[in-house]
Amino acid sequence: MNDTRPARPVLDVWCELQCPDCDRAMADLRVLRERYGDALEIRLRHFPLDKHRHSYAAAQAAEEAYAQGRGDEYAEAVLARAGELGERGEELLLEVARETGLDAEEMDTALIDGRHLLVVDADQAEGRAIGVTGTPTYVIGGERLDGGKSQEGLRERIEEIADRLLTGAGAGEGTGR
Repeated sequence: MNDTRPARPVLDVWCELQCPDCDRAMADLRVLRERYGDALEIRLRHFPLDKHRHSYAAAQAAEEAYAQGRGDEYAEAVLARAGELGERGEELLLEVARETGLDAEEMDTALIDGRHLLVVDADQAEGRAIGVTGTPTYVIGGERLDGGKSQEGLRERIEEIADRLLTGAGAGEGTGR
């Protein structure tokens, strides 16, 4: 009936693959994917933190995994081993690539040639521009929710906003600060 309704709502999740809080956030993202299916687009965005020296390489590796068609699976597998990533770095990134059925040689080449640097840099710059300072940070319907302090109640708040956007109440206008 409403042909002017905007495209499906988007949940941007600024994440860092060496972040234990982001690993915990994955459980909430699985629930959201299950509940909403294709009605809600969930996008993992990169926000590597300086305090984690392998997070920038991990972000590039995740982009290569997306290029190979298994980005979400790869990101979850790396996050599940975030502590180990701190110790093993790129060796672990390539190991996880093999374990998830990716072309590890192509992954290694991508890390060397930097083909995904611009995507990672663009995500990080956009995150900074909207006030992201830590991970995970969620943005849906123009609202920023900081999961780095606490995950408590965030999934419920995201569901509340998604439900409002999906029913069209307030969709398409303003940014609901």
